[in-house]
Amino acid sequence: MWSDSGARNAVRRAKFTRHFRAALAAAACSIGTWICGSYPAVSQAYPSRPIRLLVGFTAGGPADIPARFIAGKLTAALASPVLVENRPGAGAMLATNELLAQPRDGHTLLLCTYFDPVNTLLYRKARYKVSDIAPVSLVLRYDYAFVAPATSPAETLKQLIDMSKAEPGRFNFGHIGVGSTANVISKQLEKLSGMKMGAVAFKGSAEAVQEVVASRLDLYIAPPLSVIGLYQAKQLKVLAVSGEARLPTAPTVPTLTEMGIPLVAFAFNGICVGQGTDDAIIQKLNVLVREIVATPEYQSLLEKAGAVPVSSSPKELQAVMDKAIMDAAPVITEYGLQMD
Repeated sequence: MWSDSGARNAVRRAKFTRHFRAALAAAACSIGTWICGSYPAVSQAYPSRPIRLLVGFTAGGPADIPARFIAGKLTAALASPVLVENRPGAGAMLATNELLAQPRDGHTLLLCTYFDPVNTLLYRKARYKVSDIAPVSLVLRYDYAFVAPATSPAETLKQLIDMSKAEPGRFNFGHIGVGSTANVISKQLEKLSGMKMGAVAFKGSAEAVQEVVASRLDLYIAPPLSVIGLYQAKQLKVLAVSGEARLPTAPTVPTLTEMGIPLVAFAFNGICVGQGTDDAIIQKLNVLVREIVATPEYQSLLEKAGAVPVSSSPKELQAVMDKAIMDAAPVITEYGLQMD
């Protein structure tokens, strides 16, 4: 049996061990690990001021609509204002450069798109590298709709292509910048089909769509989110879609592959921050964004518009961005799309 003094010493040792372990746990939390079983101190203090969500395109466009929904939900979840700020121009680089000019503390976010990685190929003097951008989560993906005015004499994309070959220079297609998805797809379409159309550049998708509705633009390759409502209202025609399958919201419209054109294309939107942002903040945002994407309201908003709600880990979004570069690089090289 232990003596009384031995028992007292054992109690002291047990108390010391408990206190030592508690001190270790507190230290672990203070240096930003997950040992404490919750977000580390740095993320518990986040956000400490309003958050900006930068969108590199005009208000009302296909990137702006989901961005505003997500901003509203993040405002409620974080109990802090999340304000959408549209910064169109320079192929969306104004918004990206603004993100990277700010402190990497999670108070400036970017609605990142295909442009953000691909601009590093398009512009010889791009002011950033892909590695400067830290992915948080995907928020959607979509195929493209080939739209024409309701007054267009063409009922199919093949008819419009044939008309353009018969009368070179009469018809124009729109895009939102050299190297944009619409521009890259149109170049591929020219090669595959012999299409002969002029090109007109716009600052944003919303502006290009309005020109189609007004019958001043003959063809635009648009995100479904910006055109399905107008199609259903018969204000424009959808002549084809770029995906592997027809859109549920436009089931009578064929895909390019169904028309004998071997071209499949899709785009994505995500949430990104500047590289160097604390991992705890990125993980906190990832959890919240994935919860928002899973809400019935968000899913309904996108599904009715022909987009697919999808979230991801940061690593999965990085893989999508890397693939965008791999897919665009040969087209940019072949058609000499690089700019200073």
